[in-house]
Amino acid sequence: MTTANRRPEILRYTAFSADPAGGNPAGVVLDATGLTDAEQLSIAAELGYSETAFLTAPPAELTGLDRAYTVRYFSPRAEVSFCGHATIAAAIAHAERHGPGDLQFATPAGVVPVTVTSTAEGALHATLTSVEPAVHKVAEDDVDEALQALGWFRADLDPEFPPRIGYAGARHLILAVRTRARLADLAYDFERLKDFMTALDLTTVQLVWRESATVFHVRDPFPVGGVVEDPATGAAAAAFGAYARELGLVPEETILHLHQGADMGRPGELRVELSAGDPRVRVSGTGTRVPERHEP
Repeated sequence: MTTANRRPEILRYTAFSADPAGGNPAGVVLDATGLTDAEQLSIAAELGYSETAFLTAPPAELTGLDRAYTVRYFSPRAEVSFCGHATIAAAIAHAERHGPGDLQFATPAGVVPVTVTSTAEGALHATLTSVEPAVHKVAEDDVDEALQALGWFRADLDPEFPPRIGYAGARHLILAVRTRARLADLAYDFERLKDFMTALDLTTVQLVWRESATVFHVRDPFPVGGVVEDPATGAAAAAFGAYARELGLVPEETILHLHQGADMGRPGELRVELSAGDPRVRVSGTGTRVPERHEP
């Protein structure tokens, strides 16, 4: 398997839920030293989760810092620049072995600080701070193509939430709908949406319905990763937080709660924190190890 011919320890954790049957499961390899790209991709494909995180020694600029690592993320099909739920899963897996505290993850998208704390009951809670986000307009023709691949119509969209591409480590097309029923009814053309997303370098499509001023329900098709849908998407949550703030849809400083995965039978909750004067977005949630009996 590696130059040392060893099989790394492969952990399975769910993020954004304290229930192993909820949230988004991720693979975690806390010591991926010596693994080639092909071996990492093979492990990710073997697990079949939307992403697996692989930790190795930190880059030169972080050498000497306590709890600093290089982190790479692989879907079953390809490497991705950043994955929020696998970051949360890896941080909690690390904390269970080394205790809560601050981590520095050098990802392909940039350095992502993560803090893990423990509640009075002993549960672990992780918060990641995104790289600096950006929000971009999207061509109307591209919106139309996305809607056709989804089997949706312009009339389904919420006019208060214009389509945009949000970035906080990875690119996500954000489409908001008028009703919860529309969000719940998701049966899309896998290949067509995959080709569309590949052309625009999108990681997921963030589908959103607003329940209240600070509560949203979201779904994230992920065909480019070989997965029909992501149960809880931290990178998209960060991108959405930046989008909502930039467009003035939420206060500059607020906490949003995103519910995801219920339509898949894997409910989870993502906490998105926006701070005045800091463009970065903080996404947090709990997580837990997945026993074999709970593996999808």
